[in-house]
Amino acid sequence: MEISQKLFGHKDRKPVTLYTLTNDRGFQVSCMDYGCVVTEIVAPDRNGKFENVVLGFDTFEEYESNPHFFGALVGRFAGRIKDGEFTLDETRYQVAKNANGHHLHGGDQGLHAVIWESKVITSDQEAIIEFTYVSPDGEEGFPGNLSMMVRYSLKNDSNQLVISYRATSDKTTLLNVTNHSYFNLSGNLQNTVLDHELTMASDHYLDVDEELLPTGNLVAVTEDPLFDFRHGKTIREAITAEHPQTQLAGNGYDHPFLLNSSDQPAVQLTDRTSGRTLVVETTEPAVVFYTGNHIGGPYKIRGTAAQNQLGMCFETQSPPDSARHSHFPSSVLHVGEEFKSETSYTFL
Repeated sequence: MEISQKLFGHKDRKPVTLYTLTNDRGFQVSCMDYGCVVTEIVAPDRNGKFENVVLGFDTFEEYESNPHFFGALVGRFAGRIKDGEFTLDETRYQVAKNANGHHLHGGDQGLHAVIWESKVITSDQEAIIEFTYVSPDGEEGFPGNLSMMVRYSLKNDSNQLVISYRATSDKTTLLNVTNHSYFNLSGNLQNTVLDHELTMASDHYLDVDEELLPTGNLVAVTEDPLFDFRHGKTIREAITAEHPQTQLAGNGYDHPFLLNSSDQPAVQLTDRTSGRTLVVETTEPAVVFYTGNHIGGPYKIRGTAAQNQLGMCFETQSPPDSARHSHFPSSVLHVGEEFKSETSYTFL
């Protein structure tokens, strides 16, 4: 096991460090202390060729203006909060409105936009980067001094990244965090993800309104085959389907799926051309599945012209806007409680 590090840039005159974790198989994960951003995951194809399988940039300056949250840890609240408002213990809170009058992914200065303290932990069988940060009471409008610890861990015996989260707060608050990596298993962005085959252990999804906020409706995937990934299919059909939900999301998916309580992995994604498979397992109750419908534009992603559906996200979390819907899994963190969450990404 090996962890290397180098200076990647400066934020407000403070150095930003890029870490690369490598196991004995050659599997690599690179991440930085700015926003706990995963910048690169290098995994083998069926022939043993190692290539990058996530979207990212070459320079720190590009990450500073990263409107699509490539690779970032987002929070305090992942997803949208309607009008940036919620109520806890009869107290109304107003948080940052950074997405068409709503709150999104912690605000402009959320957890993705700060430098975390970092610690390197290694042994013969495991390599860990431990990030810690105290988000002060009132940051982006959220109550409570929030103490967070996040670990990115690699083991020698598998090509697996494990992300674990721990947090406490001195006031009752909302907490809903996730990693926002975009995956493309073709390797070095050779193709879009339209023909990746996805299997997802979900019997219900949450439909959304014109602002991509959950309406509160739980829709059985048996009633909506375009959202039924239980037995595996590609996302290409959604791009041209005349379906009001996929059209609202920009001709694709940007929807929360409630995960089944079963031994089946939450997500399995396969690119048959490269032979790579990604398996995602999580302790979270839901995953927001986003197919990169709005990431195209006049810029480069590591030398490749940005285009829609160049990557897809699996944002393991509680559903967005959960404080407004009592039948959703709760994102309330009470004083005296410890938030715990873990998601693993295994490459086969």
